[in-house]
Amino acid sequence: MRVDRTVSPEFQRVVAGLRVPEMGTDVVAPLLVNLVHLLRPARVLEVGMGYTTPFLVAALADVREQVAAEARTLAAKTGRHLAGGLHDEWLNEEPALAAPAFHLRPYDPRLVAVDDLSNPFSSAGRVLEVLRELSVDELVTVVNSDVRECGDKLPADYDVIDFAWVDAWECLYFFEHFWERINPDGGVLLMHYLMTYPEGEAILRYLRRFQQSNPGELEMVNLLEPHKLTQNSVTMLRRTSGARRLDYGASGGTVKYSAALREAAEQQASLF
Repeated sequence: MRVDRTVSPEFQRVVAGLRVPEMGTDVVAPLLVNLVHLLRPARVLEVGMGYTTPFLVAALADVREQVAAEARTLAAKTGRHLAGGLHDEWLNEEPALAAPAFHLRPYDPRLVAVDDLSNPFSSAGRVLEVLRELSVDELVTVVNSDVRECGDKLPADYDVIDFAWVDAWECLYFFEHFWERINPDGGVLLMHYLMTYPEGEAILRYLRRFQQSNPGELEMVNLLEPHKLTQNSVTMLRRTSGARRLDYGASGGTVKYSAALREAAEQQASLF
């Protein structure tokens, strides 16, 4: 069962002081939560702290808790079913549809947040206090830097980034200098507000040209909030140059109960 502390009244009360209406992230923040639950990234980078930061961190904490619980329950149900072989009853028992191969890897997520705290309109300077009040600050490393100077200040293993959220004007700079760090096996870069103003539209044209001249490198989608005049879109890039094929399915959307699946299930069950 999904855990989501961000919908609780207490969480909403604590983070309310970070909300700056003109930043336009009231809908984006829960979108980020859902993307973390969907993608389960381990190395997350945020450029531009503020209202979205506690949502990202709380989502990582919740998913970490959920992954640990799923792993134990998956091992238990697998142990009960292995003797008779894996089949749909095993698949649909909680945690339903769980992939043993995913749960063979440790899941220890964290967020690196980059901000030089120079924007007088931002709530970035109050973020750490809020994270401490929510008891999730241990998942966060803050890099006090401009994005143009932060490259060598990131942790050593951030040469591969699973999910990046850029809420700053330097979207083009970030793409040009950090795209090679985005995980080629489906890593995601999400950028705020490139639609409906000239400079942002120019960046989108640049990204389309890059996509056309580098086949297989990325997928792109733009999501517009049509009810807003500004701060009204997100652009999602998914890097695909090294995407591995996950060969789980048979025709008709059924699962192949292959030897590889059984081997992964046996290994996962043996960990508990």
